[in-house]
Amino acid sequence: MRKTLSCLALITYISGLCVSPAEVRFNNEEADTTRITDILIALDKMNLSNPQMLVSEAGSKLLGTPYVAGTLECNPEQLTVNTDGLDCTTFVETAIALAMTVDANRTSWHDFINNLEQIRYRGGRVNGYPSRLHYISEWIIDNSHRGLMTEVTNRIANTNTQIKTIEYMSRHRDAYPALADSANFEGIKNMEMGYRSHKYYYIKPTNLPSADLKEGDVVALTTNIKDLDVTHVGIIKMVDGVPHLMHASSKQGKVIVDDLSLSDYLKRNRTQGIRVFRLAQ
Repeated sequence: MRKTLSCLALITYISGLCVSPAEVRFNNEEADTTRITDILIALDKMNLSNPQMLVSEAGSKLLGTPYVAGTLECNPEQLTVNTDGLDCTTFVETAIALAMTVDANRTSWHDFINNLEQIRYRGGRVNGYPSRLHYISEWIIDNSHRGLMTEVTNRIANTNTQIKTIEYMSRHRDAYPALADSANFEGIKNMEMGYRSHKYYYIKPTNLPSADLKEGDVVALTTNIKDLDVTHVGIIKMVDGVPHLMHASSKQGKVIVDDLSLSDYLKRNRTQGIRVFRLAQ
């Protein structure tokens, strides 16, 4: 059943949390808002009661969108909306924000941008570059704490655990132009302090056949790279009952449903494993 809000709750929600359109950095405001509205209306007409299916269908509406990296980088930090170019993270965040909006019985792009801010930034508010949820480990903890997402990794399959100190950004400062600013750098280092010896579950590719993956699951690919937790994210799309990865592919240059099954994709890319998240119900 879709979520409902009382009039008073809705007014409080919008006035208290929504960013002003003037605070949003659009790639092309008219084109972006038109496309978002069209997708929201199309999703609403489907009358889907399952949030997971909303995520899947929202992702499907973005198929073919060109892969473009680095669209979020701007100074000062602003909530960025770009429906003409997506990387793996912005694709997933866009699909989730679309699904959240329709699940709350809303079809306005204003509500979409509020939901996008909610899932992209710590505490749901833009407050400079360090407030963006750069690491998936922090992204899921923050969004889970606020009741937006749920990690189900250790519920759906046999899992392994990884204990890792996550500090890739500060250790590779030159790779992130925003970290040339000392305040941004210190903000990131302070955030990383909370992820020393961080423990998380993951599913090895060999255990994937027994995993109870669902259409619309958000999948994060874990890595053996030192100081880093995840290298890629996508959404599960079932093809003839077999899970495939719907993702913004840098290799293919656009958002696709991968021809390979998820299992074969992980093997080909020598991925350590996956973490699985679902939109909270």
